[in-house]
Amino acid sequence: MRTNLMGYGRQELEEFFAELNEPSFRVVQTLKWIHQRGIICFDEMTDLSKSLRSQLNEIATVKIPAIERDLLSTDGTRKWLIRLDDGNCVETVFIPESTRGTLCISSQVGCSLTCSFCATGRQGFNRNLATDEILSQVWLARNLLRTNVNDRPITNIVFMGMGEPLLNYSNVIPALELLLDDCGYGFSRRRITLSTAGVVPGIRQLLKDCPVSLAVSLHAPDDELRTQLVPLNKKYPIRKLLDACYKYAAYDRRWRVTFEYILLSGVNDSLKQAKALVKILSDFPAKVNLIPYNPVSGLEYERPNQRTIDAFRDVLIQAGIVTVTRKTRGEDVDAACGQLVGMFRDRTTRSSRLGTSSSPNEIQTTSSSGAAL
Repeated sequence: MRTNLMGYGRQELEEFFAELNEPSFRVVQTLKWIHQRGIICFDEMTDLSKSLRSQLNEIATVKIPAIERDLLSTDGTRKWLIRLDDGNCVETVFIPESTRGTLCISSQVGCSLTCSFCATGRQGFNRNLATDEILSQVWLARNLLRTNVNDRPITNIVFMGMGEPLLNYSNVIPALELLLDDCGYGFSRRRITLSTAGVVPGIRQLLKDCPVSLAVSLHAPDDELRTQLVPLNKKYPIRKLLDACYKYAAYDRRWRVTFEYILLSGVNDSLKQAKALVKILSDFPAKVNLIPYNPVSGLEYERPNQRTIDAFRDVLIQAGIVTVTRKTRGEDVDAACGQLVGMFRDRTTRSSRLGTSSSPNEIQTTSSSGAAL
């Protein structure tokens, strides 16, 4: 099998070219061709010698997954269903705004966690994504969105798609390093956000290995309710989670940990719960993203009315907590927060127990040129 260079960072490429007796500057050349110029054909990498290009064609490849579906929302949000080599599919979402373009990428095929409000969790879990599969989402999106090599339509990356990134640590870290590398994608640490349901050991290790902006799915101000919504809380309760977050925020005084809070009507949206949230986040370098619930088929949760959402927000703001109510984007193509599902074979019994489908064989093949509205 030919070596796939898509997921290779500096160290792996240095070792690869050293075995070919090639100078180390080939690393920078190759990284720039693949990740900055979007070139994956060795014959087009014109500053490599002809003999090296010929050799690379024999022993290496730069493999990119196929686009299975390309969906465009009425609000401009774009969602891609990406088919992997094994037939499983994951989803990637691009959210354009006037001053930024955010790409939401997946880290797992499905999710091993069971958050009660999330469509991905209901589908079960198949496997972790490899580093090249994580990076391919960025490569594909950027090359589909830009009209010339100098375009930078993607300004921010968020690991908020399918899966829990800190449970795929060994593949996520190399992907982060290439996203940050000046010869790779060149993002700043503040423009990459990793979202976690609260894997405390992973948060601590991330701070040591590759600190980027951190978002935490909180969704409740007390352990009893949070355990119902996010069962991982039983293992890592709120106090342990906040302690890890506090230490993480201390890495840079300009940083705030973002706490995601999905508002569920009659569940976690009362003024009493807003005040309880203020209490646990007081004197904490925090920002709160309030996310009105996005409907998921088969779940009985409902979105609160706007008056309830605004009242909850106002309690936090009056207490001095930076709070933003996130605007729902891409709901008409199921691209909003909590709605991503993909298509894959569930290795657990979760999808069959809940009556949710996750078989990739149910997909009708479409080309990326035929966006469905």
